[in-house]
Amino acid sequence: MTTASDTPTLNIALLGGGTVGSQVARILTEDAEALTGRIGATLQLTKILVRNPQATRDYQLPAEYYSDQVDEVLDGADIVIELMGGIEPARELILKAIAQGSNVVTGNKALLATHGNELFEAAAQAGVQLSFEAAVAGAIPILRPLRDSLSGDRVTRIMGIVNGTTNYILDQMDTTGASFNDALAEAQRLGYAEADPTADVGGEDAAAKAAILAHLAFHAPFTLDQVYTEGITEITDLDHKVAADAGYIIKLLAIAEQLDDPTGVVLRVHPTLLPREHPLASVRGAYNAVFVEAENAGELMFYGPGAGGAPTASAVMGDVMSIAKRKLRGGPGRTHTARRELDALQIGETTTRYMMVVRAADAPGVLAKVAGTFAEHNVSIKSMNQTPDADSSEDHKTALLSFVTHRAKESQLAKTLEATKSLDVVDDVLSVMRVEGK
Repeated sequence: MTTASDTPTLNIALLGGGTVGSQVARILTEDAEALTGRIGATLQLTKILVRNPQATRDYQLPAEYYSDQVDEVLDGADIVIELMGGIEPARELILKAIAQGSNVVTGNKALLATHGNELFEAAAQAGVQLSFEAAVAGAIPILRPLRDSLSGDRVTRIMGIVNGTTNYILDQMDTTGASFNDALAEAQRLGYAEADPTADVGGEDAAAKAAILAHLAFHAPFTLDQVYTEGITEITDLDHKVAADAGYIIKLLAIAEQLDDPTGVVLRVHPTLLPREHPLASVRGAYNAVFVEAENAGELMFYGPGAGGAPTASAVMGDVMSIAKRKLRGGPGRTHTARRELDALQIGETTTRYMMVVRAADAPGVLAKVAGTFAEHNVSIKSMNQTPDADSSEDHKTALLSFVTHRAKESQLAKTLEATKSLDVVDDVLSVMRVEGK
C-alpha cells in the first residue's frame, strides 16, 4: 500500500498570475488530492512569478506564493507553466527553464508562431517536453489529436473559428443587426474582448493559431509572417445583408490547406462566407470550432469554449498531467520538431469561390458588361442577384449586383476585380469575400 510519504512530488512554477494563471493556481491547490490520485504524484505549486506580488488577483493564494524574482521562481521546478503572454521576457524565461532541465507548458500562441522552432529545438536538445495545447482554441483538445490521433493519417485541410471575440462580434451583427462598434463594446463588457482588441479584430490572433495548427498538421515549420491575414473591421451591415440574402453567414476563419500543384501549404485568415447548413455556421457567441479534413478519417469537427480563464486552464492542466505521467515513467520529453520542408505558398495559389458586390448603373447592358469581365479572366459565375440600391438617385440610377463564382484561383479573381473596377458603368466594388463550404 502506497502512503502519502511514498508519493513523489513534482514542483510546479507558474509564470503569470492573470486570468488564466489564477485559474491554474486554483486547480492545482483546490484539486490537489484528486490530481494526486490520478497520477500517483503530488503536484506542488511552489511559486508564481508576477510583476506586483502585493496585487489582488482573481484567485488569491497566501503572499508567500508570489514573487517578482525569476531565479527564486524557477529554482527546482520540474514543470514550468508560462502564461505571461507576449514575446519577451516569455521567450527568455522559457529558454532558461529548458536549459535547467524543466519541462514547459505554455499557452503563448504569439511566441510559438514566431519563435516556435527555436523553442522546440531547445527542448529536443535538452530532452524535456514543451507542450502548448492552450495556445489554440481554449479548452478544445485539438493539438493533441493532430499530433497523436491523426499522426498516421494525411491531413489535407484545416478550417477553424479560433477567435472567440470576432465570432461573438460577427454573430451579434448577424443575429441582432448590431453595428460593429456596438458588438465590440458588448464583447468588451462581457469580457470576451480585451481593452485593446486590435490583435483579435485585425486577425493576428487567429493567424498565430493558424501557424501552430499548420505546424502540427503538416509536420513542417510555419511562422506568423507566412499567414495571409485580413481582420473584420471592414465588415459592414451591407455585407451581412447580402450574405443572408444568398443563404450565407460571415465567419472569420483560419484556413491551412496543402496543395499538390504547386506543392506547399497556403495559410490564410479572413472573413469568409459559409452556407448556413455548414457545421461551422452554427458556432455562435464566443465559442470556437476547428474543422479538419484528413485523407482517411474524412471530416472531423472539434467544438467548445475558445477562451476564458477556466476553459483555458483546463487545457493547461491537460498538458501538465501528461508531462507528470511521462516523468513518473521516465524517458525523454516528446518534441514537436518539424520533420520536413514544405513551402508556405502565397494566397494567389488558393482556389476557392467568391462573392463580389458591385454598385453599377441601372441600365440595359450593364449586367452583361460586368459579367464579361469574369469570363475574360476565366472565372465562372455560379449565381447572380440584382437588388435596388438605397443610395440611388433620379439623376444617376444604380443597382447592387452580387455575383457568386464557381471555384477559381485567387490570382484570377484579383485580375477580375481590377477589370471590374475599371468599367465605366461601375461606381464601386463594395465587397469581395471568399466563400467556403459546398
